[in-house]
Amino acid sequence: MPNIKSAIKRVKKNATLNAQNATAKSAMRTAVKKADNAALNNDENAKELIKSAIQQLEKAASKGLIHKNAATRKKAQLMKKA
Repeated sequence: MPNIKSAIKRVKKNATLNAQNATAKSAMRTAVKKADNAALNNDENAKELIKSAIQQLEKAASKGLIHKNAATRKKAQLMKKA
């Protein structure tokens, strides 16, 4: 545990940001999985789920949670399945 006041604040802030990133990444993964399953099962709401997943992927890529090319690759795979 750090002794310097600014270092203590930084540890707290890092923990908060880490939790936010984990939540956003989990939501993105869930959206992609739901869209993937819907596309494979030819559900009627597959297009809506794919659109939602693509938005989540773009948001995660813009925030640096995943690499830009990884987001593009996942979007292409979803569109191919649709």
